[in-house]
Parts: sequence; structure tokens; C-alpha cells
Amino acid sequence: MIRAVVVGGGIAGLAAAHELAGRPGVSVTLFEAGDRPGGKIRSAPLAGLDVDLGPDAFLARRPEARELCRELGLGDELVAPARSEAYLWCGGSLRRLPGGLDLGVPARFLPLARSRTLSPRGLARVAAEPLLPGRPLEGDVALGSVVRRRLGGEAHRRLVDPLVGSVNAGDIDRLSIEVTAPSLAEAARRHRSLVLGVRRRAPRPDPDRGGEPAFLTVAGGLGRLVDTLVASLVARGVDLRVGARVDALVPSGDGGYRLVSPPGVITADVVVLATPAFVTAPLLAPLASEVAATLAAVDHASVALVALAYPAAAVGRRLDGSGFLVARGEGRLTTACSWASSKWSHLRRPGQVVLRASAGRFGDARAGALDDGALIQRLHLELAEALAIAADPTEVRVARWDRAFPQFRPGHLDRMAAAGEALAAVAPGVALAGAAVAGVGLPACIGSGRRAATLVAGRSR
Repeated sequence: MIRAVVVGGGIAGLAAAHELAGRPGVSVTLFEAGDRPGGKIRSAPLAGLDVDLGPDAFLARRPEARELCRELGLGDELVAPARSEAYLWCGGSLRRLPGGLDLGVPARFLPLARSRTLSPRGLARVAAEPLLPGRPLEGDVALGSVVRRRLGGEAHRRLVDPLVGSVNAGDIDRLSIEVTAPSLAEAARRHRSLVLGVRRRAPRPDPDRGGEPAFLTVAGGLGRLVDTLVASLVARGVDLRVGARVDALVPSGDGGYRLVSPPGVITADVVVLATPAFVTAPLLAPLASEVAATLAAVDHASVALVALAYPAAAVGRRLDGSGFLVARGEGRLTTACSWASSKWSHLRRPGQVVLRASAGRFGDARAGALDDGALIQRLHLELAEALAIAADPTEVRVARWDRAFPQFRPGHLDRMAAAGEALAAVAPGVALAGAAVAGVGLPACIGSGRRAATLVAGRSR
């Protein structure tokens, strides 16, 4: 019997345990230091509904999350947003984002021009981009440097940074194009023009034109995915230990490992570390100091999410989309607002509106400095201005995700690959998983967990 231990009960750790539990002759123990599994996937009651207080959807074009849902019997319960159109808060008003954007880069000019998202000068700069000289992308660089050089500063600030920066809670002038925008990296490698590179890629279905959706969730919210996955793990004999931290990881002397978890010690043949980089680093320091240093150097951003319920009659603006993003430099604490009750059919109730507002990004710690009351009031005032809301919320929920978003600097994937190779050399049977390894989002985290599980299971033979 192979003794496998997974440290960390977020979606990456749960996926690793799922992969290991499906293999014959493997016993699995999972440690989660918090009071519940699921990591940032969390639902809470709000005005008679279960509302996601972390991610509320996953990318449909990546297969990992869809495959896991199918394996858990949830494949027929995947639903797309009821509304996919989005807006941008820019220049003191909401402007509809045009169709045909690939992470903010326009594949079609006319929808961009009609949206009035850019000024005439910014629009002219984008229109001229295919004619500008240049060379295809080589290596990994900051996404912002490519966008500024090819599309200009206005498209950078009003199109790409709100879309990619909000997902990563960061600044695209400091984020790796390979990690945060691989489709744009591919387009830039194939063509000197970013616009033409995007346009000449295989066409992606447009959900606004009856194509496949860009995002999916489980009917009823992502909390159901975690609940179903945990139930499956327990039914297959996984020893799930919640509220149990791991303080140390050391060799056992017989080719395996000892994990110190108060009040005792557990031994393992293989270990998957699916904890945040700043938690994994001290665990690895005695085994692989260079790998630990690489992980410790990863910066993180903190984000707060506030869910608010309002009487529908108090909201003066028609919520004819999925929500809005806020351009950098607008002086807002809010970075994005999801019109949850318009976006998801399972959150619709007559006479009620549910919004999810986010605040915080790398380099902006204002949300963390406010207590819950002040945070709610500040976001409510900004939402009231944007959506013509004439009443206080009837109910609110606050979730704070401290150091939850790794910041992927250029060269991140190469550094993580080198760290994985170094770890395999000095600690065979130990592997890394989680957002810091391969990117944020459910598909990336699920994929990293399952790959780590496959790796250690193969080494144990």
C-alpha cells in the first residue's frame, strides 16, 4: 500500500486527492489547516440564496474543470451565464465593452469603434497597429509591455488591464504574458501584429452570437462542486483532516517522509504540497532550500469581496449584462462588480438584486485597511453612483482573501519548472500544486493538482 499525503484542501489539493484515490493500492490522507475544505471556493447564505464569495465560474475552453465535473456526475448540471455582455467604468460612466475581444485585444475594429470605449485618438492608434513595424514575440515578457508597444496606452488602460489585471488582482506591466494571457502570447509569437495575430487564430465561438459560452458554473454555485468532491473522497476512503495544519516535512530515513501535524506525526511515501507558496516555502526549506527560496519570492495580492442584496425597485439602472470592470486610475476602490442576479439564473428572485463587488489588487492595500463596516459603506456608495441605487443594501456578506492571488512575473513558468526539477532531485516523491505553480482559476489549479498526483504516484513504483 502506497501512503500518500496531500497538504492543502483547496481545489488543487482536492483534485490531487481525487486523482490519487482513483489509483489501486494507494491510501490518501489530506490535511487542511482551515475550518473547511475548498479554499477560495466558498458559498454563504445571502437573502435566501447561496452566493459564491470567491470564484463564481471557470473558463469553459480549458478542459480540467469540465472533466472533473463529469467524473463527479455534475456534467449535466453545468450552466452558462444568462448574460455575457460586460461594461467598463471609465471617465465617470459605464461603457459597454465591445464583442470580439481576446483578453481585451480587439479582433474586430467596428464593434470597438461603436462602443466608444476608446477616444478617437486611442481608436486610431489601435486601427494603425497592423501597419506598425515589429517582430514576433520571443520569450516571456510583461503583458503590459506588449500591449503598450502594439496598441498604445489607452487600450492598455481601458481594455487589457481591466480584463486581465482584474482576474489576477495585479498590474499587467508586471505580469507574465505566458501565464496570464497565453492566447495573446501565442498570437504575438506567430505575428508581428498583435491584432492580426489574434484575428488569424482559429476563431473562437462568441457566446453573444449563439456560440459556446466562455464561462461555466455548477447549477446552484461552485460550492456544490466542493461538496460533491469532498463527499466522493470520503466515500472512497480518503482520510480528510480539517483544522489540521502541517508544521514540518522531513525525510523518514526509509525513502519516505514524516509530516509533523500537532498533536502527532504521520508518515508518507509520497506528498503533494498544494498550499500557497508562502506556506509551502518553510515546509520545503529543510529539504530543498533553493526551491523554498523560489516560492518565498512569489508576491501575492489581497482582495476583498462583498456580496450585497438590494430591492430591485431601488436600482435605477437596467442590469443588462454580467457586470462591470473598473479601469485603473479612476480613483475607485471597486475593481469589479458582478451583477450576480442577472448573470446567473439560480440567483434570480422577484424584487431582488444581488451584486458582488471586489476591491484590492497588488499595490493597493486600501481595502485591507478598512474594517468591514467602512468597506461595505465605501463600496455601496460607489455602486450607488454607477447603478443609480437609491437604498441601502438589505443584507451583505464580506469575504477577505488575504494573499490569495500570486503575482506571476515574467519567467515564472521557467522558474517553477526548474523548481520542480530541483525538488525531484533532492526529494523524490514530493510535488507541488496550486495557483502559484501554474496560474489562477479552477482549471489551472485542478490541472496542477492532478499532474502533481500523477507525478508522485509514478515515482512511488
